Amino acid sequence: MFTLTHLMEEAKCDDTVRRLRWPGGHISCPHDGAQAVIKRGKDDKHPHRQRYVCKACEHQFDDLTGTVFTGRHQPLRVWIGCLYLMGLNLSTQQIAQELDLPKDDVHTMTTNCVRR
Repeated sequence: MFTLTHLMEEAKCDDTVRRLRWPGGHISCPHDGAQAVIKRGKDDKHPHRQRYVCKACEHQFDDLTGTVFTGRHQPLRVWIGCLYLMGLNLSTQQIAQELDLPKDDVHTMTTNCVRR
């Protein structure tokens, strides 16, 4: 089955989240808010996702740390697709069909988005 997420590139999704989360490239540590951070390579499993380390507290984080996307098993492109379809006011069943996912997974995703 051909779905919306097949049209989306993971690299572009990571870039979009990065630009929206850090407007103007002003990155701050999600742990202490410090802006003294340095890039620390890319994620091993997600080569387009930037990693950082805070100079103040030495915590490591990436572009998704502290967001609704943290630690989720669905790829970022699936989450972005889900958010887009939620914005069109589609039902959970319709989103599940469009993304070729079980309805329960979509229900969990949409519930997590609304709670935040």
